[in-house]
Amino acid sequence: MNVQVKVISREISEYLWRAEKTLSTAESCTAGLVAAGIAALPGASTYFRGGVVTYVNELKTRLLGVSEELLAEKGAVSEEVARAMVAGALERLQTDYAVAVTGYAGPGGGPEAPVGTIFVAVGTADDIEVRELTGDDGREENVVRASLTALQMLLERLKRDFPTAEE
Repeated sequence: MNVQVKVISREISEYLWRAEKTLSTAESCTAGLVAAGIAALPGASTYFRGGVVTYVNELKTRLLGVSEELLAEKGAVSEEVARAMVAGALERLQTDYAVAVTGYAGPGGGPEAPVGTIFVAVGTADDIEVRELTGDDGREENVVRASLTALQMLLERLKRDFPTAEE
């Protein structure tokens, strides 16, 4: 596992553990890499409830509640779907925070976006932030970049939400 992932995950674990908050993930193109980074630390079950990998739209709908209409209108690789994936993970996995990633890691893109277009979302029931990543550095690099971005966004969010938890 990437050293950066371990460092960021350790910081995330401290915030979630101290704040007694829970986390879930909803991933498409990263295929569970964000969840693996979070769960790699001992004691992760204290705050990490789990995650879902939804490569196909059918599972985005069935497991996360992303509407078929939204998927048809915006496409799976969109800001709106990333937001809906976070909302679905929060509700269905009953957590305080959720992270979602959807995109085209490669080698090909899709009808709505070129390869390397990835949307990363992090949030709570009250506030979801989305970041769009672009540029194709090859499938493996695109996946790692998206996973690191997701973890970094979560850490930034936790630092804002719990400033007194910093040492």
